[in-house]
Amino acid sequence: MKKIIVGFLVVLFVGCQSKDNKSDSQIAKANSSGNINFLNVIMDTKDWNGAIGENIRDVFAAEVDGLPQIEPLFNLNHLPTETFSGFAKKNRIFIQVETNKKQGYKVLENPYAKPQNGILIHGENASQIANLLEEKGEDFIRELKKTEIAEKSRRIKKSTQTPQPLIDQFGISLSFPSAYRYAKEEEKFIWMRKDIPKGSLELMVYQVPIELVDNENEPIVNLIKIRDSIGQKHIPGPREGQFMITEEAYMPFIKNLNFKGKPAYEVKGTWEVKDAFMAGPFLLYAIKDEANQRYLIAEGFVFRPSKSKRDQIFEIEAILKSLKFEQ
Repeated sequence: MKKIIVGFLVVLFVGCQSKDNKSDSQIAKANSSGNINFLNVIMDTKDWNGAIGENIRDVFAAEVDGLPQIEPLFNLNHLPTETFSGFAKKNRIFIQVETNKKQGYKVLENPYAKPQNGILIHGENASQIANLLEEKGEDFIRELKKTEIAEKSRRIKKSTQTPQPLIDQFGISLSFPSAYRYAKEEEKFIWMRKDIPKGSLELMVYQVPIELVDNENEPIVNLIKIRDSIGQKHIPGPREGQFMITEEAYMPFIKNLNFKGKPAYEVKGTWEVKDAFMAGPFLLYAIKDEANQRYLIAEGFVFRPSKSKRDQIFEIEAILKSLKFEQ
């Protein structure tokens, strides 16, 4: 009997010691929570109400490119440092600002929950933190957006539509919700649509020969010309002779990027219907597919008059970034 009791105590002691010795990475993390693009900002209230808070808002609540009205990159929720505990630590993305410390930053992956991305920013004073935000702000935004795109993609994958027509026509797949329907399928052109209250989200995939984009003209000029011709052919307006075009008053934003190993352009701008009061944001990826001597173009646009559109164009971004070449 004594041997049994002693043996039990040894096992209990070893088990407790093993648990105590586990690192944070070995302890199961709680699931993170939070709405998409809602960013918790942890900092002292006096700093939030002062120059540091203003710098934070300038960077993380900056205007989203390509929307017809002003909307912020993130909705900011300030939490005083002393309240950052318990459930507050489960928000999927956060930044924490500390003063009276050596200037620097640290990206925290899954520190309190999973998935989670936090950025710790510190400096001796407001000037140092402002300089750090100016230097690294775009990198911080990219980190946080990456987490939110992944989360949006995870939610989309819970109920996805079959991409077989895209595979058959273009040799690609997209992960998009089953709420989308195929609105139009023609040779080398597919249009998908999701109806929402008083509006819609639209996706299009098409292709053009490489020389239509890569020639003596600027790529943005060529891409506008291409999408306007697609709009005229495939996206009619409410009346005869009306069709979708790129808004003429403002040049879209364009940047070069690497799309899963292929050179590409990202274009953000505003569409409108010729001779009609209809407009909204669009996002386009033109991906150079040299193996097939084409530019594969995937784009989406939002129609939601008099309403915010950030979250809708963000859904489109998550869908377009799920594009995979299957052949």
